[in-house]
Amino acid sequence: MRRFSAQFVITNSGTPAKRAVITTEDDGTIISIEENKDSLKESQSVEFYNGIIIPGFVNCHCHLELSCLKGAIPEGTGLGNFIMQVRETRKNILPDEISAAKIADNFLGDEGVVFCADVCNTSVTFDLKKNGRIHYHNFLEVFGIDPQKAGRRMDDISEVATEADGSGLPYSIVPHSSYAVSLPLLKLIKEKTDKNRVTSIHFMESEGEARFLSEHRGPLRKSYEDSGLLPEKIQTPPDHTSTILNEVTRSGNLILVHNTFAETQIVREIQKRGSTFWCLCPRSNLYIEKKMPPVEMLVSEGCEIVIGTDSLASNKRLSILSELKLIQQYFPAIALEKLLRWATINGARALCKDNCYGKIEPGKKPGLLLLKDVDLLNFKLLPETTVTRLL
Repeated sequence: MRRFSAQFVITNSGTPAKRAVITTEDDGTIISIEENKDSLKESQSVEFYNGIIIPGFVNCHCHLELSCLKGAIPEGTGLGNFIMQVRETRKNILPDEISAAKIADNFLGDEGVVFCADVCNTSVTFDLKKNGRIHYHNFLEVFGIDPQKAGRRMDDISEVATEADGSGLPYSIVPHSSYAVSLPLLKLIKEKTDKNRVTSIHFMESEGEARFLSEHRGPLRKSYEDSGLLPEKIQTPPDHTSTILNEVTRSGNLILVHNTFAETQIVREIQKRGSTFWCLCPRSNLYIEKKMPPVEMLVSEGCEIVIGTDSLASNKRLSILSELKLIQQYFPAIALEKLLRWATINGARALCKDNCYGKIEPGKKPGLLLLKDVDLLNFKLLPETTVTRLL
């Protein structure tokens, strides 16, 4: 048994508690939270910290497989060029994917991530996920713009799903995006995923997506042409809204990733689906498109927001805290408590794991993190704020 306290404890079950004492089992399961009404009697059994104790982070979007591309893709070239360079770089340099993924997994754990939604195109990361500190939900991602190859693409991902089953790893089969999956393939995916508890899709990450869907023109078409992947016949949904409402399973929760160019009317239409979460990966958005997502608009529309890091191909470090600092820098009116909810309990709810993660309350095993060097007077993150994993 261990006991923890700090200047503030954010449990996500009420207002921040001053100097509350958290008692845990040795395995991290919460036994109790004792309110102290600003005072804390000295006790040798209590580990007291100067900072804020919070639940462990939940990362709702990552690509461990792309960790080998750290620093390999230039910044600010736009999504079409980025995708093309990822394809070419992975093909040409043949990096050690497993070694790079292990380093990234260790960094995520050190930075406080206890649960992570990881996009997988292959099974290369499965072994490292079996017994690590982080628990993973694996999004087995399908993509393919050629309608003639839709069946083959489903066969490929079914093989990966069989390996996930054999490894005992939880997974969902999901489409990559509106622009990277042909309409016939989307329909096959929808049939396969009619019982998904959670689904994820890259959404409105670039300005050119809408034009590609409606006209089959623009920078994304050029990316396909330059890569030799443009099919003779292009079949896509006509727009983002019809993709989500008509071509993606209505089963379970849906996580829309990036939303960099999300528009108010589209958001309102998609919100009618219900059980929808909007994932922000702002450092990746700046890296690729030099643009922040419309956070204030998403908040004003009542969107359930969660946080991801994306990959080291489009981010310099996989740190949820760094993502929160960036959001606070651009949108200082957003309260720290709200930011932390996005990165903890909202993520746990989106991934159907709030029975264990996201809240500090008896019976849960959320992990405990310490935020140090925080502006406790104004309740703000500082550039020098760091996170330490207590449990």
